[in-house]
Amino acid sequence: MLTSSRHSLVEVADGLLKPLNKSELKLAQADLQRIGKSEPDVAEMLKAEGGFRDFITAALTLSPYLRDIANIDTAILATAISEPLEPRIEALIAEARACWKPTASGDLPSEADVMSRLRIIKRKVAFLVAMADLARIFDGRATTAWLSQLAEASVGAAIDHLLLAAHDGGKVTLKDVSAPSEGSGLIVLGMGKLGASELNYSSDIDLVVFFDEEAGIIPDPDDAIEIFPRLMRRLVRIMQERTADGYVFRTDLRLRPDPGSTPLAIPVDAAMIYYEGRGQNWERAAFIKARAVAGDILAGEEFLRGLVPFVFRKYLDYAAIADIHSIKRQIHAHKGHGAIAVKGHNVKLGRGGIREIEFFAQTQQLIAGGRMPALRCRGTEETLAELTKAKWIDEETRDELTEAYWFLRDVEHRIQMVHDEQTHLLPETETDLKRIAFMMGFDDTPSFAARLVEVFKTVERRYARLFEQETKLSTETGNLVFTGQADDPDTLNTLRKLGFERPSDISRVIRTWHYGRYKATQSVEARERLTELTPELLRVFGQSNRADEAILRFDSFLSGLPAGIQLFSLLGSNPALLSLIVNIMSSAPKLAEVIAAKPHVFDGMLDPGLMAELPTRAYLAERIGGFLAPARYYEEVLDRLRIFAYEQRFLIGIRLLTGAIRGAMAGRAFTHLADLVLEAALDAVMKEIRAAHGDFPGGRVAVVGMGKLGSFELTAGSDIDIILLYDYDDEAAESSGPKPLDATRYFTRVTQRLISALSAPTAEGVLYEVDMRLRPSGNKGPVATRIKSFEKYQRDEAWTWEHMALTRARLVCGDRELIGEAERIIAEVLFAKTDSEKIAKDVSEMRALIEQEKPPAGIWDLKLIPGGLIDIEFIAQYLRLVASTKGISVEGDDFNTAGQVKLIGVELMDRDDMELCLAALSLYTDISQLIRLCIDGLFDPKEAPAGLTDLVSRAGDCPDIKTLEGEIKRLSKAVRKIFQTVVKS
Repeated sequence: MLTSSRHSLVEVADGLLKPLNKSELKLAQADLQRIGKSEPDVAEMLKAEGGFRDFITAALTLSPYLRDIANIDTAILATAISEPLEPRIEALIAEARACWKPTASGDLPSEADVMSRLRIIKRKVAFLVAMADLARIFDGRATTAWLSQLAEASVGAAIDHLLLAAHDGGKVTLKDVSAPSEGSGLIVLGMGKLGASELNYSSDIDLVVFFDEEAGIIPDPDDAIEIFPRLMRRLVRIMQERTADGYVFRTDLRLRPDPGSTPLAIPVDAAMIYYEGRGQNWERAAFIKARAVAGDILAGEEFLRGLVPFVFRKYLDYAAIADIHSIKRQIHAHKGHGAIAVKGHNVKLGRGGIREIEFFAQTQQLIAGGRMPALRCRGTEETLAELTKAKWIDEETRDELTEAYWFLRDVEHRIQMVHDEQTHLLPETETDLKRIAFMMGFDDTPSFAARLVEVFKTVERRYARLFEQETKLSTETGNLVFTGQADDPDTLNTLRKLGFERPSDISRVIRTWHYGRYKATQSVEARERLTELTPELLRVFGQSNRADEAILRFDSFLSGLPAGIQLFSLLGSNPALLSLIVNIMSSAPKLAEVIAAKPHVFDGMLDPGLMAELPTRAYLAERIGGFLAPARYYEEVLDRLRIFAYEQRFLIGIRLLTGAIRGAMAGRAFTHLADLVLEAALDAVMKEIRAAHGDFPGGRVAVVGMGKLGSFELTAGSDIDIILLYDYDDEAAESSGPKPLDATRYFTRVTQRLISALSAPTAEGVLYEVDMRLRPSGNKGPVATRIKSFEKYQRDEAWTWEHMALTRARLVCGDRELIGEAERIIAEVLFAKTDSEKIAKDVSEMRALIEQEKPPAGIWDLKLIPGGLIDIEFIAQYLRLVASTKGISVEGDDFNTAGQVKLIGVELMDRDDMELCLAALSLYTDISQLIRLCIDGLFDPKEAPAGLTDLVSRAGDCPDIKTLEGEIKRLSKAVRKIFQTVVKS
């Protein structure tokens, strides 16, 4: 190959290329004839017979991209055929580097001007370099060097333009406007092939940008974190936005620390802290080639000197060796399998490709570069030479890999020259493969393919020998390596064996932990603990059904934790707690969502006495009192109530999930919690109302719990049904405060504020959804009801179904005197029911209507199925309404469905029927409480988390879900018969 580049094409291009085919040849000739009309040098070339004209024509048939440039910019073709190429390319690159500078008149070019100039220059340089490469004036070394110089000049010019524009806009104060980057503290590092001056023909460029806040060009250093990332967004636009003139270089800033969560430019100090504490071994490999290419070059070089201990370690630790193994395996993940092919083969990532040669060199640099400074070089060929000098490889290996490297780089360039695409794939079709063969100077595709296969096999053989003697990293279960940016194939196999169906997704998630992207994994110690825990974590998760879903929920949980060391240490030393976490993640998506959204609820699980303490009213009252005590303002009270309610609902749920309590006790616990929250919320609301509107003379308020709140049967996700009752002195006209209100508006305001306090969403969530449809007249009636109106309505106007609801009415909180009056009214209304036949008829019709309008969705719709929860609730309500007609005195009302069945059913039901109803109710309650705790919507064994299916089976004391389904069918059928027997007119 010729290396001198002061030749012109006419001197050296004779006979080097063959045209693709006759039709392409005719099109290229026609284009050249047209261009020759405006370019005398082109016309002169066309008149001359010979190899030079044939070379130019053939080149344009082989590369549609080059032909497009020749048609767009006819002068550049004329330049290519009439001038020495190197001086012209040098001049164009110098022009690119200076395109930010003011004009002779002192005017600064606009951003649009800079963008246009850089694109036009890129187009010209791309054409000249390609033609020189095809003519063998440039070899691969020269081609990559020129392209890298152009990229460096373009980025440097764009940075200078942006800094000068920021200076003129008053954002920064430059030290020297004639050299904007000098002393700016803005560091632009070229990574990968740009850093090594080895850019391929259509390469994107990898940049990492840092800035020194103390460089002194920004008056307030705190503003730097906004200013510099904003400039980088404009840099990307300048470089890669496609305009009528094309683009300069696609620009990638994703090699910066933790790109998913960091700005485009990062403070130097923060970057150093990251690399020292959280830097990955693949990032060490990336920084081998890093070079300051733009901005404050001196600061960039200083920064890279500071990174040397991170990149090149004096001693190689176990984790780094493990990573080197994993990086090697990760490359295999990209390579494909089976015999080396030509068509469609990836010359960069495929077997025997460029990446294997680069990795061959970089791996040994990582291993030995700490002890041997001579190995800290950027270029691949230079590194292979230094490895030979250091006796790490022999001369034959060096020569074979060096030759293979540049041959494959030439192939890569030609693949990209065809359409200016960032691709490394050899064409799939014979015609397109022939393009590459001819551009490489081969006479036909078979000879080109034979040479390619020979090179691929040479590289693969040398690459394989590098690792022949290395000990395989493994655990008892197989490889578990989660480093770099790609998957480790052996690790994927291990994850499959452990029970994960989507191992690649799981691997990606765990790599995220290694980044330290979450607060819980930011410290080195936390990541070390989590790394130690990971094999056991994966083993336990893998044993759960639908392990993938479970670990993804665990990841969501981790993402919200404020810190991780304590938890990871606890999980590592406490297998029971680890099993509990897995239980939640695999069985209870709703609980998992709660702890992911509100990790503070998990704190209560760390209490060793959690499972021993039953969540009684006294237990919860003591805790809510202490939790609310520090609150001074209304909003603070409500926020603390939300935090307390979320945590306690979660902990009640944990007890239920683990079997520490059963469904009925969970219902009472959820209800006690709601009672206490209602009481605290009402107290806070009344204080607010009094502050704004004063007291209402004789004003009293009480809250009636209805539905499941009234009967102590709330579930984890229940709404609360309430009625607000009030009373006041008849003589009073309005309240006594600075903004007085009449009675209706006063107590309506109380009710509205209470509903808002309970159900309005805040940063801490929603306490409860509130339903007030059971108040007198339903949604048509006022939201607050005076006690006299309540009594009149219940005595004179209420329907049987409303009295059925009244059987579960329970006074929850409020004025003691008003509570006593309400309880008296309710007891008298219920006792006054005398027409048992009408009651039975109304109850039966109500059940039939529900069955018609809301048919059950299936056997697991335990509320609505015939013989389900509604049937048993209606039996209890019917019994309570007819008790007085049967001469039964109801003292000490239990409100609870089971309590009412026991209290009255012992007199009015067959003993066996009563026991069967209670058994069915207990089973329905246990299952329903679990389902409501764990998922939204109906339970379907085919779709539900497998862990939940197991829990439901155990709750029913059945070996499997099919057996339990059979038991539910048996019980529900029997309950329906009992309902029809008991509730008969």
